[in-house]
Amino acid sequence: MLLAFEHIDYTYPGSPQPAVQNLTLRLPAGKRCVLLGHNGCGKTTLFLLANGLYKPQRGVIRWQGAPLQYDRASLMALRQHVGLVFQDPEQQLVASSVEEDISYGLCNLGLPDAEVNRKVSEAIAHFNLSELASRPVHHLSLGQKKRVSLADVMVLQPKLLLLDEPTAYLDRLHTRDLMAKLHQIQAAGTTIALSTHDLDLAYCWADWIFVLNEGQLVLEGTPQDVFAQRETLEQIHLGVPLVFDVLDKVADALSKDSQTTEESARHGLPETLRQRILDSFRAG
Repeated sequence: MLLAFEHIDYTYPGSPQPAVQNLTLRLPAGKRCVLLGHNGCGKTTLFLLANGLYKPQRGVIRWQGAPLQYDRASLMALRQHVGLVFQDPEQQLVASSVEEDISYGLCNLGLPDAEVNRKVSEAIAHFNLSELASRPVHHLSLGQKKRVSLADVMVLQPKLLLLDEPTAYLDRLHTRDLMAKLHQIQAAGTTIALSTHDLDLAYCWADWIFVLNEGQLVLEGTPQDVFAQRETLEQIHLGVPLVFDVLDKVADALSKDSQTTEESARHGLPETLRQRILDSFRAG
């Protein structure tokens, strides 16, 4: 396992309720992982703990098997390997121009200027930011700011990329472009974990899904296995992807149609056909 949380508790100062409680969760290496859950369920807190920005009040977080250390040098080393992209890019963009912002993390590592310039140039090209390189960050659109914040993190070449609600406020086109870029990043060897409220996106994109509720892990598994637990998902008011609802309605209609075959009338939508449709939906 790349990153493991073992019986983690964390409560924000002044809060009567823990943000996460007795949370045990393991992120598998090389996968596309998605965290699902309502606002306040602990998704963002989990990412902040993973990046060392917060320290758990109980339990142990392990990076590649070793417990996290919270001295300055250890945290700097951790953040080279565990990159976090915030939901709001304004929290992440700190320099006056795009080029300067992307170089910020590299400069903090004390790398030679020539190496910094090379890595920044590569990141600008990779994330299609050439036309924006000298532009002030406050002149960028939301989609452009999100792209820059992703480049800020990926220029450090982390082994694990965490993204908090990366598609929030993005239109369909920008969402599709972002997910395509994340697919490339994961295919190149970076493990990805993102949080989202978009059940359809989670079903189509993820290899592995974690479902959080009130600071605890309630489900995990492949998208097919997680969304098969419909009763549990309904109990926590999360639901299932749209395609599952559509297929259930089709099956119900078939079972009530007197003109259907005996098999269809008895079973609704044949399982083999249902699975082919679900596989096609995941494949895009």
